[in-house]
Amino acid sequence: MKALSSGHGGLWGWNRPPRKPKPHNSERQRRRSKSNSSNSLEANQGPDIRFPFRQAVTASSLALTGDTIAQLRDRWKHAKASRQQHSSLSDSHGSFQDIMQTVFSDHDWLRSLRMASYGFLLYGPGSYMWYQYLDHSLPKQTVGNLIMKVLLNQIVLGPCVIAVVFAWNDLWKGKLSQLPDKYQKDALPTLLYGWYLFKLVLLSCRCVRYSGTFTCLQL
Repeated sequence: MKALSSGHGGLWGWNRPPRKPKPHNSERQRRRSKSNSSNSLEANQGPDIRFPFRQAVTASSLALTGDTIAQLRDRWKHAKASRQQHSSLSDSHGSFQDIMQTVFSDHDWLRSLRMASYGFLLYGPGSYMWYQYLDHSLPKQTVGNLIMKVLLNQIVLGPCVIAVVFAWNDLWKGKLSQLPDKYQKDALPTLLYGWYLFKLVLLSCRCVRYSGTFTCLQL
């Protein structure tokens, strides 16, 4: 009777070991509750939007440097063209000193400030958000996505940058009424020149090193 009373296994003289209770997925539940709480917190407080200070400072520094180089180049060309070339060494040395003094004394600091403020307030944050959008829309690191990002930069970002920088400069100068004529006259040549520089960058990237020398492949 004792064998019969021990269940089906007791009928044959052995008893099955008691079943172990299934472990509860406590770790998974804790992670799920943590994620739910974080999602609810984000839903209540909204996304954490911060000003991209580092990108803004970088863009401002690059804009200031580029404008300074452009001004120095233009003044050097004008000063050199206005001076007559002398054959003697002393005259040429004096002419060079005059040119250098003209180049470094007539710097347009207001123009440099305009470009630096454009980089800090507009281009730095704007380009940062644009590239974040591209990375979110095209997350896979494939050749197709890379080509698409480059094309979107040239087709979308390039015209937007030109339009904004023209408007920013005319706003500082108080010449917003001349902005349509500025767009009609200079926007397209500036965009085409930017594409030309981009083509030069692609050419330089396709230069390969072979036998100690650089052989540039045709695009």
